[in-house]
Amino acid sequence: MEPDASLSAAAAWAILICGWALPLLHVLGSRAAGSWRAPEGSACPLGPRAGWLVIVLLCGPVGWLLFRRALMRKRRAAERTGS
Repeated sequence: MEPDASLSAAAAWAILICGWALPLLHVLGSRAAGSWRAPEGSACPLGPRAGWLVIVLLCGPVGWLLFRRALMRKRRAAERTGS
C-alpha cells in the first residue's frame, strides 16, 4: 500500500485562504494601498490600489510580500523626511 501524498481538503482550503484571500483583503482594507482612481495625467486607467489587487491576485503570497515591502519603503522615506 502506497502512502497518500495528496493534500487534504482542509489543507488545500487553508492554502487558498492564507495565500490569496487574506492578502487580498489586506490590500482592500489598507489605506496605504493608495486610491482607486488613477493619478492626474496618468496613462493607466487603474489606480494604485487596483494595481496592487491585480498583483496580489496573480502572484498570491509573493505579490503580498511585494506590497508589504513597498509599504515599508514608503514608511522609511516618510520617517527620513520627517513627515
